[in-house]
Amino acid sequence: MTTRPGPAPQRSHARSNRARILATAREELSRNPEANLEEIARAAGVVRRTLYGHFPNRQALIAALADEAAQSVEEAFTAVRQPGAAPATAMARMTLAVWAVGDRYRMLIALGRRDLGEEGIRAALAPVRAEATSILERGQREGVFSDHLPAPVLAQALESLTLTLVEAQDPSSWHDPAGDAAALAVLIAAGLTPAAARGCLRSARTGPDSSRAE
Repeated sequence: MTTRPGPAPQRSHARSNRARILATAREELSRNPEANLEEIARAAGVVRRTLYGHFPNRQALIAALADEAAQSVEEAFTAVRQPGAAPATAMARMTLAVWAVGDRYRMLIALGRRDLGEEGIRAALAPVRAEATSILERGQREGVFSDHLPAPVLAQALESLTLTLVEAQDPSSWHDPAGDAAALAVLIAAGLTPAAARGCLRSARTGPDSSRAE
């Protein structure tokens, strides 16, 4: 009996097309936020039917890019996360991780507001906010961060600050010292003195913690 070929190659081809469309969309929308789906399909080298098979409309494509951006940020957090790190140093690493994927993060902000709305952005960033809240709660218990606001509210404020800083930066300045400046701004807004914030940033840049922020 002849064995019929399974669907795996087709699924692999579909995944490849989807990945190529998303990569092309990032590039095209970075250059021209008004690019339409037909222009993106042409740039990706696929027919319109293929693109629409994955993304039936612009909002679906933007939502997929938002999910990709959020995943990139979470992966960056995972890479820099260290159990037992001082809260302020952990917050510095978290901010630097955001900066490391600033191109995708910036696209999430610029396109998300128009195509997903504020609620869409908030939903995409929920894992980021949860991690920041956890770090802030621990830092408030240890007396490192200011407790004039509940941790969830402070996390929201710091998120808004970070989004504003990322959105305001030219892509060529997303590396040092811009990332350092953003981390310092977040730490100071969380209640550290400038001197303590600089010390935490040095710890975040050099590796595992050897001390706690004062």
